[in-house]
Amino acid sequence: MRLMSEQTSVLIGCFLLVIIIRILFNHSHVYAYSSSECYFRIKEDFHHEGDVVIGVFFPVHTIYTGNKVPHPNLLYYFTDFHIQYNFKIHQLVLSLVFAIEEINRNPHLLPNISLGFDFYNVPYSEKSILMNPLIWLTGLSSPYCNYNCIKKRKSAAALTGPSWAKSAHIGTLLQLYKFPQLTVGPFDPIFNDRGQVTSLYQMAPKGTSLSLAMVSLMLHFGWNWVGLLIPDDHRGTQFLADIREKMETNQVCIAFVEMIQSTWNSFSYKYWKSLGMVQESSANIIIIYGDTDSLQGLIRNLGQQILTRKVWVMTSQWDVTNIADFFLLDSFHGSLIFSQHHEQVIEFKNFIQTVNPYKYPDDNYLPKLWFLFFKCPFSELDCHLLENCQPNASLEFLPRHIFDMAMNEDSYNTYKAVYTVAHSLHEMSLQQVQMQHSGKWGRMMFFPWQLHPFLRNIHVGGNLALEWKQKSDYKYDILNFWNFPKGLGLKVKVGTFLPNAPLGQQLSLSEQMIQWPKIYSEVGYSVCSESCGPGFRKVSLEGKAVCCYDCTPCADNEISNETDMEKCMKCPESHYANTEKKYCLQKAVSFLHHKDPLGMSLTTIALCFSVLTTVVLGLFVKHRDTPIVKANNRTLSYMLLITLTVCFLCSLLFIGRPNTTTCILQQITFGGAFTVALATVLAKAITVLIAFKVTFPRRVVRWLIVSKTPNFIIPICSLGHIVLCGIWLGTSPPFLDKDVHTEPGHIILVCNKGSDFAFHSILGYLCALALGSYTVAFLSRNLPDTFNEAKFLSFSMLVFFCVWVTFLPVYHSTKGKVMVAMEVFSILASSAALLGFIFVPKCYIILIRPDKNSFHHIRNRPHSRRNNHLKT
Repeated sequence: MRLMSEQTSVLIGCFLLVIIIRILFNHSHVYAYSSSECYFRIKEDFHHEGDVVIGVFFPVHTIYTGNKVPHPNLLYYFTDFHIQYNFKIHQLVLSLVFAIEEINRNPHLLPNISLGFDFYNVPYSEKSILMNPLIWLTGLSSPYCNYNCIKKRKSAAALTGPSWAKSAHIGTLLQLYKFPQLTVGPFDPIFNDRGQVTSLYQMAPKGTSLSLAMVSLMLHFGWNWVGLLIPDDHRGTQFLADIREKMETNQVCIAFVEMIQSTWNSFSYKYWKSLGMVQESSANIIIIYGDTDSLQGLIRNLGQQILTRKVWVMTSQWDVTNIADFFLLDSFHGSLIFSQHHEQVIEFKNFIQTVNPYKYPDDNYLPKLWFLFFKCPFSELDCHLLENCQPNASLEFLPRHIFDMAMNEDSYNTYKAVYTVAHSLHEMSLQQVQMQHSGKWGRMMFFPWQLHPFLRNIHVGGNLALEWKQKSDYKYDILNFWNFPKGLGLKVKVGTFLPNAPLGQQLSLSEQMIQWPKIYSEVGYSVCSESCGPGFRKVSLEGKAVCCYDCTPCADNEISNETDMEKCMKCPESHYANTEKKYCLQKAVSFLHHKDPLGMSLTTIALCFSVLTTVVLGLFVKHRDTPIVKANNRTLSYMLLITLTVCFLCSLLFIGRPNTTTCILQQITFGGAFTVALATVLAKAITVLIAFKVTFPRRVVRWLIVSKTPNFIIPICSLGHIVLCGIWLGTSPPFLDKDVHTEPGHIILVCNKGSDFAFHSILGYLCALALGSYTVAFLSRNLPDTFNEAKFLSFSMLVFFCVWVTFLPVYHSTKGKVMVAMEVFSILASSAALLGFIFVPKCYIILIRPDKNSFHHIRNRPHSRRNNHLKT
């Protein structure tokens, strides 16, 4: 009952389907014209007899209309029909013949059972696809479902392809009969659902790693700006999703995506509206995904252009060699083709070399090949080729864009499909023999649907394993298309991709074998933005893809030692970036050296002034008994000269390689020497003031002078300095520091003051002493001027005060060695002011005017205003 129910449903479905097909075919009659009537009249189907046959449906030729010129008398008829042969598809038929002959010769496979086939062409028009399968199933030229008029023929399975769309249409019919269908075209995931499609088996591997293989190729050559041309169907959509994900993961950007409608007339003689976009795009690498059948209009238009700047990356289903014209250059020369790896059947090439229309008279396409390319005429009686025409002619002499001797991917899948059916039949025959207990092979009795369990379980050796039995993905062969001059049509293997290999070892290429488009002398390039070399970093452009960016130099003391770096790396403080900012260099240690021009100048000045001060001291000692030396306390003058010598010499502590000891001595010696010097000046000023101040009683003046009260000023002032230094050294003493920022490429060794407050306190203390000395000296400016040095003391203190007040802002505005030099200059300038204003006038009198340095000159000199006042 169940069987009858299934048959009833099949009968109803077939009846409705045949009604639709007959309605469609009422308008499908065509007229065609050719230079040879026989060339067109030879029928399109042919058969190879056998005990069991396979139905084969391949689109070897297509009849189409270019401009759809209507027939003047007949409705739905056109007068501009053209016929186009794809002899690359005919190679699939020859692979079928080759496999069947091998099987029939094999005594261990289907013994006593011959295998045959029935070939039918598949028209391009979708409305005509199901007619030939129905004719084959029923044996009627006007088919009716559920009738089989060929009683003796046993049909085992149907072989379709390579177009998945045509296979899907035919599958809708075969599925009603549960008729086994094997497809040889590219793998389609829709057909892999065993719950929905139970009668269809795909011979092609899944190819799930194709997008990964293509992206790996992009990364290998540094291509990150890629265009995509894909069919507008579910396979194209799935491929776009897969490759977009892989590209985003690896920062490869899509320049454009063009979804192409798989309609013949939209491309055949009309200019493709998007061709200009492909030509003008900055992307020089364009991926084409799909098969020849789905995008044949696109391939025809691209083949007629001269796009020599583009490198095409495509799948093996693209028939790039099927277009020939009179141009020397080919747009597809240098293309890279991903082909799923398959074993080469060595005997196939020998078989192809022996194929001719006289050896295989049933093949209706071989006479047309001999007529077209070997100029063999047809007999006017029966449209057969004339005998002995070109006896040495062979398919190997045909151009590769017409016929390729090598077994391609689809041919190998056809070869594999025939063996799959044969092994399934063999297993089923074994089962029947065992059930009959006869032990003899005889005529097979079976229904086609009974073959399904054997097809699902069969495993035809390592090289012929079925896709639904495979656990791992196939590897890819990478082919390079050599077509210069045009017509050469070589596909040379230049690499492989192993999806299961360790990361980094999946892609293997022989770059020296790759021929690029003639415009490129080396590897082609395709980038949105030029790479940012070392010393630069990438800056993203708003609204642009991540592959489109600007390059900006690294900031100061930062480097980038690789191309296309997102961020620059900062050099350590002990290093600095070179001029190109490509790498870090060790900084040289620098300080105010004696051999530097600046250091040498300051050292020379300090030594000269110290020697000069020593000379002045010696001069004063030599003339110690003269009035000018004895005036204003001779001892204080000696002490001041000795202190000034120390001041000049202490500046040498600032010059040379510093260390912790010199850093401490710099401030102690500098502050102590100037404290003593300023205290001495203050004592001298007070001495002058005491000696000439009339408001003091004479006995008080005498006591102050005799008790040497001014001499106590020096220890008292020094004690104040000692207290300040003790606090400084006890809290935050000076230390050796490194200045890595002031001079690029140098580490400047400087003495850090430790406490800026303490340093400024010492300077403030010195300025206070100078201000006090200036005040006392200023009060003594109008006293008798016989050897009165009050004016010189006031000038020297004024200069000293100005020097150190000016020093502060300049000191804080400089860094590194200049800052140290500024402090040395201030020490030398202030010391020289004291030496010059106080002692140069005295030396002048001693050396130049000795006549003034005598008691006689003093007695004869007019009295001061004070004496005149006393006389009155």
